Amino acid sequence: MRSFTHEGPVQRIVFGIDTIATVSTELHRLNVTKAVVLSTPGHRQLAGRVADLLGERAVGQFHGAVPHTPIEVTEQALEFLRNRRGDAVVSIGGGSTTGLGKAVASRLGIQHLAIPTTYAGSELTPVLGETAGGEKTTRSGPELMPNTVIYDIQLTATLPWSVTVPSAINAMAHAVEALYSPDANDHTDVMALQAVRSIDQGLHALHDDRHSLDACSELLYGAYLAGSCLGAVPMGLHHKLCHVLGGTFTLPHAPTHAVVLPYVMAYNEPVVLGVMSRIAEALDSDHAPRAVQFLIRDLGGPTALRDIGFTRADIGRAAELAVSRPYPNPRDVTLDGVTHLLQQAFDGTPVPPM
Repeated sequence: MRSFTHEGPVQRIVFGIDTIATVSTELHRLNVTKAVVLSTPGHRQLAGRVADLLGERAVGQFHGAVPHTPIEVTEQALEFLRNRRGDAVVSIGGGSTTGLGKAVASRLGIQHLAIPTTYAGSELTPVLGETAGGEKTTRSGPELMPNTVIYDIQLTATLPWSVTVPSAINAMAHAVEALYSPDANDHTDVMALQAVRSIDQGLHALHDDRHSLDACSELLYGAYLAGSCLGAVPMGLHHKLCHVLGGTFTLPHAPTHAVVLPYVMAYNEPVVLGVMSRIAEALDSDHAPRAVQFLIRDLGGPTALRDIGFTRADIGRAAELAVSRPYPNPRDVTLDGVTHLLQQAFDGTPVPPM
């Protein structure tokens, strides 16, 4: 079972079992006196537990976090914070709640303590995707980094399997794209490959024993490493495409990542054969894109966009948006190429070997 504390230059990490119990102590380290707890509507009970642990430091709970960080929800949360004169937010939940915490804390210049309950990785990045007018845009800056992250292995142990698989593949996508990022280096390569191994091994172990905290620990550790990669180097086509599908077409975040990842890997494979070979080795396979697709399929995860709310009629528009602005990717991003990729992902076509 992994347990550690890491004090970085801009962020403190607490990782282990029952670490949620340290939330008041960690806020004290940040000189916080009035914290608002953020969550989704479905995590009201968990937010209440955090508020109880904070005692007098908790001055309110806002349960309005939703996917893709809509601007209108951020404005509601800002008003809530101002009315309570909060000097910090504690976000507990997945990427939706972490994103709201970033949006609010950065605008008010207050502290942010994040407690992830999924494998999203957003808590480790100075990046925020926000949605306005049906379009998701991304901004970055040091003010978006949560000051402290508390990883509690037990919080992930209760995740439904239908959430665990896509969330873990979402994390794996960070590691995959970090390996062929233009800013990749020896340090991020080591983290990314270990993340791929830990996520793969953790998923298989948890599938065999849904109550294994050791499996949860390995899986969460892999997600932590993958999130660290996401925060260290720029991402490519996969993340751009998922932002388009989520922000414009309101597809669920993690399932979209799970469906799209094998196809983007196959798209980029001809120009990053060495990277794909290393990923395949980490997955104990001879072909990385197929290995990832088989992993998702065998564990019951989503494998086709048509099954998660996307329509064939939207393929053209999505492809146009995905190529509308330049971003780093090892292979040239073309309208025809992305259109074909989306057609395959829509149908869930098996990824062919090269």
